[in-house]
Amino acid sequence: MSETQSAQNPVNLRLPDGSVRTFDGPVTGATLAADIGPGLLKAALAIEVDGDLWDLSRAIEADADVAIITKREEEGLELMRHDCAHIMAEAVQELFPGTQVTIGPVIEDGFFYDFARDKPFTEEDLEVIEKRMHEIVKRDEEIIREVWDRDEAIKHFKAIGEIYKAEIISDLPAGEDITIYRQGDWLDLCRGPHLPSTGKLGDAFKLMKVAGAYWRGDSKNEMLTRIYGTCWRDKKELKAYLHRLEEAAKRDHRKLGREMDLFHLQEEAQGSVFWHPKGYTVWLQLEKYIRTRLKGAGYDEIKTPQLLDSKLWEKSGHWSKFRENMFVVPDEVPSTDEDAPVLSGDAKLMALKPMNCPAHVQVFRQGIKSYRDLPIRFAEFGCCHRNEAHGALHGLMRVRQMTQDDGHIFCREDQVTEESVAFCDLLASVYEDLGFPEFQVKLATRPEVRAGTDEIWDKAEAALEAALTARGIPFEYAPGEGAFYGPKLEFHLSDAIGRTWQCGTLQSDFVLPERLDATYIAEDGSKQRPVMLHRAILGTLERFIGIMIEHFAGRMPLWLSPVQAVVTPITSDADSYATEVFAKLEAAGLRAKLDLRNEKINYKVREHSHAKVPAILVVGMREAENGQVSIRRLGSKDQTVMDLDTAVKALAEEGTMPDGTGGGA
Repeated sequence: MSETQSAQNPVNLRLPDGSVRTFDGPVTGATLAADIGPGLLKAALAIEVDGDLWDLSRAIEADADVAIITKREEEGLELMRHDCAHIMAEAVQELFPGTQVTIGPVIEDGFFYDFARDKPFTEEDLEVIEKRMHEIVKRDEEIIREVWDRDEAIKHFKAIGEIYKAEIISDLPAGEDITIYRQGDWLDLCRGPHLPSTGKLGDAFKLMKVAGAYWRGDSKNEMLTRIYGTCWRDKKELKAYLHRLEEAAKRDHRKLGREMDLFHLQEEAQGSVFWHPKGYTVWLQLEKYIRTRLKGAGYDEIKTPQLLDSKLWEKSGHWSKFRENMFVVPDEVPSTDEDAPVLSGDAKLMALKPMNCPAHVQVFRQGIKSYRDLPIRFAEFGCCHRNEAHGALHGLMRVRQMTQDDGHIFCREDQVTEESVAFCDLLASVYEDLGFPEFQVKLATRPEVRAGTDEIWDKAEAALEAALTARGIPFEYAPGEGAFYGPKLEFHLSDAIGRTWQCGTLQSDFVLPERLDATYIAEDGSKQRPVMLHRAILGTLERFIGIMIEHFAGRMPLWLSPVQAVVTPITSDADSYATEVFAKLEAAGLRAKLDLRNEKINYKVREHSHAKVPAILVVGMREAENGQVSIRRLGSKDQTVMDLDTAVKALAEEGTMPDGTGGGA
């Protein structure tokens, strides 16, 4: 820091710890980092200036709040991934002259870049490109920010055959600075910021795959080649990420679904699931469990129509917001003209419901409700349809036909926090029963386009925040990510390999009751609007079952397993005793199978283990004589010999559905 302050235009920079460093005039982030210490200068990647990321080489000309960004911060990791995309693009154009670069954003866990080339890239090209990327990092090319004249930039990129870059620049608002980043002899259009040099990236990156992509995501445009990559702070993080991918591939619910004969999907029913007997058993057990928990929490289960008139969706606000995601069908009126076609063109529009909430309001509106009746809690295993794009469909995780463990609570304003706390408690208990004790919470606040006044949103957001505070649940904000009618809590659970999944939700809604004219009679006799809490714990049963399959790698808890136990004799001499064991298991309420096939015992054990049967009861003449069974549990090579009655009792207890008190799982 300067010992003396200039009388003219000193620059005061406030650091995160509250200390202030003063410089005689404009100062770069690199100078600030060096002033603090050589270690920080070496680690520095960028600087945050009043909340915006800047290059370290860019001069700060006025007082500001600043923070040096290193790779320890998430912003630093995102910056590294952005630069990795640029280094990949430089490598591609060095190796394959004539290739055009288009766009290359950062995505979760990595980045991609789209390239225009007569011959698309293949997986075999990735190793060569990756090798050149490492060479560029070793060159430690300085990365320099330049501001160009708009017309000159367009002219330059057209001259070198980069028509996509020229188009991007042409579409930018007039008067906007055109920033170009140069690394070595290579340059690219980019807003930045970037690392000081390519050497700062390190070598913890890997190119993952190639795919096709339309220019600007429009199928009417040219097909480009997209190369995906991943980038991390160090090789340890990269190795851990690649291990997670390997584990995820082994646990893929689509693969396990086939192996376990749970479900299948086919083109004739895009985005809808064909549940097989075993898979539907899992479904029914999960539905039975949730239904029991909801009943215990004071919910009344209802059932509402699949098809609703477009007028209701218009009134609720969903028609303008979700119309493109709704399956719409005409409700055609038969013509009175005998010579005309059977159906006339005079038809009103109906839509398959994409959500249940407007229908639940219709049930609430039947009859007069008093303040004493509130809260009213409705639950529905509502089948919904959403017109997801074909390319977005993914097994059970993204479907078009889904069943939600949906619910809506109609309550007074003074009951919102209490009801929200009760829901959080219920959700935490359910997740623990299902094997997910860890979850994170985000409070998604008002989006730019929304219904309702700021006053209403203030109340709704405050109520949800109060519930989290009352229960002592840590949370983070998700600014602007609320629903169009109200803020929401998002519950993200963690699975066995560290992935997070957003499943549960609680949404505070003051708007829909107003739009759909829901009222109750207050204590003073006046009509008031209830607050509507939209809530779900699993989200959709399809997706949650997919998550559970991957979380448990197919080894479902005994109470959820479609086949809980298989009984098989070593030789046919023990068939009679095996049948007796099977009968006792069934009598105890267990979902058991009897395998009397004339196959070698090791073959049968392998087959049932591959099908993820939790318990295989092997019996021979010795077990028959002693009234025992030999139990092999899934994942173990050891066998446990037990008395038959003891074994049946233990399995029956383990196979009992959880009751929400921590027992029976």
